[in-house]
Amino acid sequence: MSQNNTHRAARQRRTHEGRQFRLSPFATAVATVALLAAGGVQAQEKSAAELQSEVARLRQALDKAQADLARQLGTPAPAATPVAAAAEPAAAPEEAVALDSVVIRSRNRIERLQDVPLSVSVVTGRELDRTGADDIKSITQRLGNVSWNQGNQRTSSLSIRGIGKQGQTEAQDPSVGVIVDGVNYAYNALTSSFNYHDVEAVEVTRGPQGTLLGKNTSLGVINITTRKPSFTPSADYSLTLGQNDRVIGKLAAGGPIVDDLLAWRGAFVVDKGRGDITNLDNRDQSYQNIDRVSGRVQFLLTPTTDFNARLALELQPRSGEYTNGRNINTPTPAIYSNGSVNALGTDASTRLGRSWFTQQSNYSYANDYLYGGGRNAVNADSARPLVTGSKGASLELNWNVANHTLTSITAYKDYHFNAVNDEGTPFDIYRNSGGFWNDYTQRSQELRISSKTGGFVDYQAGLFVINVSNSSEYQREWGSDAGAWFANTAQYNRLAASSGGQLLMQNSLNRLTMAYNSPTGLQSIKNKSTALFAQANWHLSEPLTLTTGIRLTREDRSNVGSSFIRDNGNGAELNPVAVNGVQLGGFASNSSGVLGANNSAAQLSVADKVANKYFGTAINPNNPGAAYNSLTADQKRQVADAKAIRASQMGVLFNQTKAESFRDTQPSFVVSPSYKLNPNQTAYFSWQYGEKAGISQLTNGYSNLVKAEKTNSFEAGLKSALLDKTLILNTALYLTKIRDYQQSVRVLDQYTTNATNDGTNYYTAATGNVPKVEAKGVEVDGVYAGIRNVTIRFAGAYNDAKYKDFTNAALPNEDNYSGAPAYKDLTGKTLPGASKWNFNIGADYRKPVLGDKEFHASFNTAYYSRFNSDNSLSSYGWIPDYSITDLAIGLGKADKSYDVSLLVKNAFADSTPLSKTWNSYSPATQRWVGLMFTGKL
Repeated sequence: MSQNNTHRAARQRRTHEGRQFRLSPFATAVATVALLAAGGVQAQEKSAAELQSEVARLRQALDKAQADLARQLGTPAPAATPVAAAAEPAAAPEEAVALDSVVIRSRNRIERLQDVPLSVSVVTGRELDRTGADDIKSITQRLGNVSWNQGNQRTSSLSIRGIGKQGQTEAQDPSVGVIVDGVNYAYNALTSSFNYHDVEAVEVTRGPQGTLLGKNTSLGVINITTRKPSFTPSADYSLTLGQNDRVIGKLAAGGPIVDDLLAWRGAFVVDKGRGDITNLDNRDQSYQNIDRVSGRVQFLLTPTTDFNARLALELQPRSGEYTNGRNINTPTPAIYSNGSVNALGTDASTRLGRSWFTQQSNYSYANDYLYGGGRNAVNADSARPLVTGSKGASLELNWNVANHTLTSITAYKDYHFNAVNDEGTPFDIYRNSGGFWNDYTQRSQELRISSKTGGFVDYQAGLFVINVSNSSEYQREWGSDAGAWFANTAQYNRLAASSGGQLLMQNSLNRLTMAYNSPTGLQSIKNKSTALFAQANWHLSEPLTLTTGIRLTREDRSNVGSSFIRDNGNGAELNPVAVNGVQLGGFASNSSGVLGANNSAAQLSVADKVANKYFGTAINPNNPGAAYNSLTADQKRQVADAKAIRASQMGVLFNQTKAESFRDTQPSFVVSPSYKLNPNQTAYFSWQYGEKAGISQLTNGYSNLVKAEKTNSFEAGLKSALLDKTLILNTALYLTKIRDYQQSVRVLDQYTTNATNDGTNYYTAATGNVPKVEAKGVEVDGVYAGIRNVTIRFAGAYNDAKYKDFTNAALPNEDNYSGAPAYKDLTGKTLPGASKWNFNIGADYRKPVLGDKEFHASFNTAYYSRFNSDNSLSSYGWIPDYSITDLAIGLGKADKSYDVSLLVKNAFADSTPLSKTWNSYSPATQRWVGLMFTGKL
C-alpha cells in the first residue's frame, strides 16, 4: 500500500471511530435525553406510547446510519442497538405518564427541574405553538408570578413577584433579565418588539441572578431557548388567517449541509394585521396593528466529537406599528382630592370650546374627544407608527477537554426605535408629540468553564464583558394650532381679538422644534460591565447538596446630554434673550410687552421686525426700537402673550453637559442547601444577593446620580413528584428585600429653583431611589398528567409587594391642588402593577380519532387580582380583577404532517382596561379569532 493510501486509511479509521462514538448506544441514550430536553415538560407533548415509538425509530435510524457508514468505509457493520424497549408492549395513550423527567437549562446544564434549588417555571415551545403565543405578553401569561407591563415597544417592562414595573429608562439596566440562546438583552425594548418563533422552551428563574452566566439581574431572568440545527432534515410551516386582516406565516426548516459536519436551521416569520381601534382621521391607520418580519439562520459545525460551533444570524427589518395613542380620553375630574375645585382652565374641554377649534363643525369634545365617540376609535391627524428594527449575530463555541467544557459566546445586538406621536386630536397642535429616536448597540463576550457533574463537587466559572452604547434624542415639534391650544384663557382672549394677535398666537409655536428636555434632548450613554463569576454544587452526602456562588461586577457608566432648539419655526423673533445661558437672539421686554432698558441695537431691530410683521408698522433703520415703541399698549401686551406661550412650551435648555459617572465593583452571591427527603421530594433553602448598577443621568441639565439597587432574596421550597409521578408540585415561600430600589421619585429641580430664584424650592419627577421595597409570598407551580389524554400545567401565587420606606413620591394628578405638599408618602402602599393574587392554568387534551388522526384542544387562562396601573398610585388608576383566556381546538394527522386549528384570543372578551389614569384609559385588546394551518414539507 502506498504512503498516501496508508494515510487515507488512517484518516478513514479515525473518522469512522469518531462517527461510531457519536452513533454508539451511549450516544443513543444522550439523544433520548436531548429529545426530552427539547420538549421541556415532555409529557405535555407525547404519550408514553409515542415516546417509546420515537425512541425505537431513532435507534433504527442510528443503526441504519452506522451500517451505511460501515459499507462506505469497507468495515464490518456494528452490532445493532438493542431495541428491546421498543418491543415491549406499549402503554395505552390514556395511561398516566411520569413527569419527573422535566428538564431545564437555567444553570447552563440539562438538569431535572426537581433537582434545581430555585423557583423555576417552564413552558414548552410546542405549547406556545399550539395556542399561537409568540409575543412576550402571551408568553408571560403562561409563567407563574411574572407580568408584562403594557406600554409601547420602548416603555413596556417585565415584573417578577410584583416588582419591576418602572425599570425602563435608557441608562438603566432591566430588573428582569432576558436571555435568548445564551445572549443577554441589556435593554428592555429588545424584548417587546418582535415575535419569538421556533422556540424550544421558556424558563423563568426568580431571584437575583449572575453567579452562573451572563449579565447580573436583581429580580430574575427569563431564558428563551430556540430550536437548534440538526442533522435530521425537517421543514415545518404554519399559516394563520384571522380577524382584522391578520396573516401570520411561519417557516422553520433545517438539516445537514455536510453530513455529520455542518447543519443549518432557519426560522422565518411574517406577521401583519390591523389593530382593533381605528383612527377616524385616517381610517387606514389602526391601533394596535401588527407589522413584523423576522428571520434567524443558524449553522452548527461538528468537526470532532469534542468540539462544536454554532453561528446565529438574525434580522428584524424596520417596520412600523401604531402602539402609542391607544388611549381613550375620559372627562377630567372637576374636584381634587382635598375637595377644592379644578378650574379646568387648560383642560381639553376648555380648549376645544374656543372659537379657534369650533370652526370645524363636525368635531366636538363630547362626541369625538371623549370615549372615541363611542366608536372604539381615536381621531388624530399626526399619528405615525412607531418604527423598530434589529440585527444580531452570535458565535457559540463548545470544547470538551480534560473532563471540562469550555464555552465562548460572542454576540452583537442592535435596536432602532423611532416614535412620532400626536396629542389625540385632528388639529395641528403637535406634529411630533414626544417623538423619540433611539439607536442602541450591545457587544458581549462570555467565557465559561464547566466541570462534569458527579463526584464531590461540580462547578462553573467564567468571565463576562458587555459594552452598551445608547444614543437617543427626545424631540417635539409644534403645529399651527398649538398657540391657541396652550394659551391660557386670558392670553387666548387677548390674542384672538385682532388679526395681528391671531398671527402672533399661531407663530408663537408653529414649526418650533426642540431636542427636548424630557428626559433630555440628546443623550449619549455608555455602559460597560466586566464580571467574574463562579458557582459550585457541593455534594456533601447522597441526599445533601450545597450550592454556592459568587460574582464580582465592575460597572463603568457615563452619560452626556444637552437640550436645544433644533428649528425656530415661524416665530424666531419671539424667542427670549437667553435661557439658562443659552443665547436665543430675542429682545428683552416685560409681561406687558414694554421694552427693557438694556436692549442692544440688534435686539431693538428684532423688536421692530415684530412690529412690522404682525402689525404693519414701518421700520426706521436710523431709529432702532421706534417701530416697536409706536405699538399700542394692547398690541405690546399681545406680543408679550405670544412670547410667554413660546417660553412656557420651550422649557429647559442647556448646553452639552456630562453627568457624574457611576463606577463601582458590585458583588452578588448565592447560598442554597438542598436535601432530598426521598426519591420524589427535595427541600431547599436559598439566599440570593444581587446588585443592579447605579444610573448616570441628567435631570434638567444637572447631574442626578442614582445609587445602586441592592436585593436580598430568601426562599424556602419543596419540590415533589406525587401520585406515581403523574403530579409535579413545587412550592416556595419567599421574602425579597430591596434597598435603593430604582424608580421614578420626587427630586429637587435645581434648574427651576435657580432660574426662578424666588426663595422657593421646586421639585420634579425623575428616576431615583426608593429607600426600601419588600415582597413576600408563596408560589405554587406544577404539572398534572393523571387524567386520560389530558395534561394540565398550573401556577399560582400570593404576593405582597410594598413600599417599606418611600416618603418622597411624586403627587398623583388628583393631589396637584393649590398649596399641595411637594411629596407624597407611599410607605406601606402596594407597588404599582402588583396583584395580590395571580395564577395561570393551561390544559391540553389529545385523543386519536379516525384511525391516523388526532383531535386536540388546549386553553390557557391567566388571572390577575386588583392592582393599580398608575406609577404614582393615583386613586383613578385601579384595575379590577380580570382574566384572559386563549383557546385552540383542532384536528390533524397524528404524525403532524398537517393540522387545522381554530384559535381564539381573549375568548370571553374580557374588557378590563390595560391601564387607567386621571383622564384616560388604555382599552383591552378585543377577542380575536383565527384559523391556523400547520404541517411538514
